[in-house]
Amino acid sequence: MSQPTADDADAAASALVVVTVVRTGGIAGMRKTWSAEPAPDEQEHWVTLIESCPWDESVGETRGADRYVWSISARCGEQHREADLPDQAVAGPWRTLVDEVRQVAKR
Repeated sequence: MSQPTADDADAAASALVVVTVVRTGGIAGMRKTWSAEPAPDEQEHWVTLIESCPWDESVGETRGADRYVWSISARCGEQHREADLPDQAVAGPWRTLVDEVRQVAKR
């Protein structure tokens, strides 16, 4: 059996997928965090979820008391993406990603 090399460690780090969702706001201004770090055999599914989100689209600002704000961070290997969304913008692919992260975090 061979020992792991630096190249093996670099390949493992570049394949790592981590998604973190933070929801802040609401009446009490509470902060809630969920995170998912899928197993290697599930990463392809997660990469597809991450890539389906419109990371570069502007969602505009919404104002109002007691509204939630969602901060979503996704790391796929060396690539890292972040988005801050008002509650009403968490729809479509964003909602799918958030719901899956929250479901995994419950396990």
